[in-house]
Amino acid sequence: MDRLKLKAVLGSHPHVQAVKSGEFRSDLFDLDFIEYTPTNTAFKPMVREQAFDVCEMAIVTCLMAKAHGKPLVLLPATMLGRFQHGYALHNPARGTLRPSDLEGKRVGIRSFTTTTGAWIRGILANDYGVNLDSIRWVTFEDPHVAEYVDTTERAPKDKKILQMLLDGELDAVLGETSNDPKLKPLFPDSAAEAAKWYARRGVVPVNHLVVVTEQLAKSRPDVVAGIYDLLKRNKELAGPAASPDLIPFGIEANRKPLELIVDYAFQQALIPRRYAVEELFDETTRGLN
Repeated sequence: MDRLKLKAVLGSHPHVQAVKSGEFRSDLFDLDFIEYTPTNTAFKPMVREQAFDVCEMAIVTCLMAKAHGKPLVLLPATMLGRFQHGYALHNPARGTLRPSDLEGKRVGIRSFTTTTGAWIRGILANDYGVNLDSIRWVTFEDPHVAEYVDTTERAPKDKKILQMLLDGELDAVLGETSNDPKLKPLFPDSAAEAAKWYARRGVVPVNHLVVVTEQLAKSRPDVVAGIYDLLKRNKELAGPAASPDLIPFGIEANRKPLELIVDYAFQQALIPRRYAVEELFDETTRGLN
């Protein structure tokens, strides 16, 4: 049988370097890597056109793709996980702003459907009691999933999100970091807040996992299992996992973060119902651990 040639997009993470360099290879397939910088610019062509065979994918985009019947299959292989509290900023020159003060304010975010945005909004609503519907959301990009109806206010095309925050046109922004000394985290000690949140929830917020096309999953489940195996071997090569493990692999290791982001996405009307974790996978990927 001829080796399959698969188009693939993965970010430049330390835990995938052996796969991307070809040090780790399979007898069944070759991965032809296409570079996208930043990686999230590959999500739209993957969702809308299935432009690649294998692709890193933000989990909220993946959930929304499922809701709209896109032929993608999720692998329980985390590429990026991180605590989210440090990805919210405000401008203290314009007055003190606490998370609980956001109601009625103008808050900027690259796209309303970003995974970081969904995580932070979930934290604001469920841990700080913020009414998300009272916030005036200002966005800069379309959702990756074209069918989603975006009702947010769109920033003028010539505007940049951080400059709008500096100029007082936004009260806060989500999903951004900055070295500008004029801007400060919305959560004053974001690391301490994240540690408290983790102690309470026991969840690592996963941002990006991996998807394959449904066509590949149905025609070559052995290849899909082989892709997962390569990625898992590379993760193990990269060294022992930190505590907590920010790049969990396997269904059980990802169960709690997936359950929580499904919950948050449903609360925020990004998906029409709560999916069980098992529903997010197919017959092959459901057995990967």
